[in-house]
Amino acid sequence: MERKGIVVGININNENGFEESMVELKNLCMACDIEAIGELVQNSKQINKAHYIGSGKLDELKSLVNSEEVDIVIFNNELSSSQLRNIEKAIECEVIDRTALILSIFAERAKTREAKLQVEVARLQYLLPRLIGANENLGRQSGGVGTKNKGAGEKKLELDRRKIEAKIAALNKELEELKHQRETQRNLRRKSSVPQIALVGYTNAGKSSIMNSMIDTFKDSEEKKVFEKDMLFATLETSIRSIKLDDNKKFLLSDTVGFVSNLPHNLIKAFRSTLEEVCEADLLLHVVDISNPDYKHHLKVTNETLKEIGAESVPMIYVYNKIDLVDDYLTEKNGVYISAKKNLGIDKLVETISTKVFNNYINCNMFIPYDKGNLLSYLNDNARVIDRKYRNDGAELSIECSNIDYEKYREYVIG
Repeated sequence: MERKGIVVGININNENGFEESMVELKNLCMACDIEAIGELVQNSKQINKAHYIGSGKLDELKSLVNSEEVDIVIFNNELSSSQLRNIEKAIECEVIDRTALILSIFAERAKTREAKLQVEVARLQYLLPRLIGANENLGRQSGGVGTKNKGAGEKKLELDRRKIEAKIAALNKELEELKHQRETQRNLRRKSSVPQIALVGYTNAGKSSIMNSMIDTFKDSEEKKVFEKDMLFATLETSIRSIKLDDNKKFLLSDTVGFVSNLPHNLIKAFRSTLEEVCEADLLLHVVDISNPDYKHHLKVTNETLKEIGAESVPMIYVYNKIDLVDDYLTEKNGVYISAKKNLGIDKLVETISTKVFNNYINCNMFIPYDKGNLLSYLNDNARVIDRKYRNDGAELSIECSNIDYEKYREYVIG
């Protein structure tokens, strides 16, 4: 059931991108089934330590909450535990901040075991400094014989903290085991010598749409499509699909979680193992929604996040998506312009990818005896056969193949 909410933000010293961040906050609310029916903005030089916003704006917020029968108030910045408590007490309404909203979306969308564990770790890390113990719960717990914690005892707040810390440690241990499994799978893929390409970019830029467009275009691939929807954070876990081009060249394409402004640091940290797919890639496709007026800011946020996870040195192609939604645009020299939904420019994108990751291919002639039928079949499936001639004792092929296959089957090279 959709709840009614009000979004609140403070514009400190005319901060750049403030208006866009408020629009994004409303979109985040929509992704969490909250209808943002109102907005409250305060221009200020500094925040109020007790209530984040000034007393006048707090009264205005309370009046708005009562008149509109609001269920929840969402602040655009992170609030401290005391600020959360003070605001809720003053306006008598549930209050959350941007980080809690993003965590809620992630918790709802997480499907795999790893994603669920990562979200739970991030949620607990967010909760830890915000533990608010009511006064009556802060009395000493009984200590002494028969209790685990002997001596004078501990405050309930301290016990709660200890429980959360233990839970985080247990979850991280399970994540390490899953990370080891992921590394084993990644090592197997690396040994196959198939190039690994990762889709990265701001949330809702169209990464999953590009993945599905590739699967549609190259129908030889029997891969299943990935989930896509016009909303923030539709994808939370990495999906990997094998794409086989018309010339038999193959690459693995990864669809990753999207980035967002002020993405909670704990979430980046929690999703680091998932984002390692990005660091290990041979090429990044940085997808940009060119129809978004704030796309240059999205570019900056994504590049900063890539730097934070250690992927800034991976070769990259900028892919400007959703050209069908804009009338005109200035083309960048290092970018490809497409519409994944309309299947426009996909051929140009594939051509650009090929020049980046298939530059170790060799043109040669091979003679394959008929008793090596398995090898003939392999080359038909994994190399581009330019020409073939059948002789009495075998087939002479003119092919383009990977350097690895060339070295592996060098004994069959002729001419």
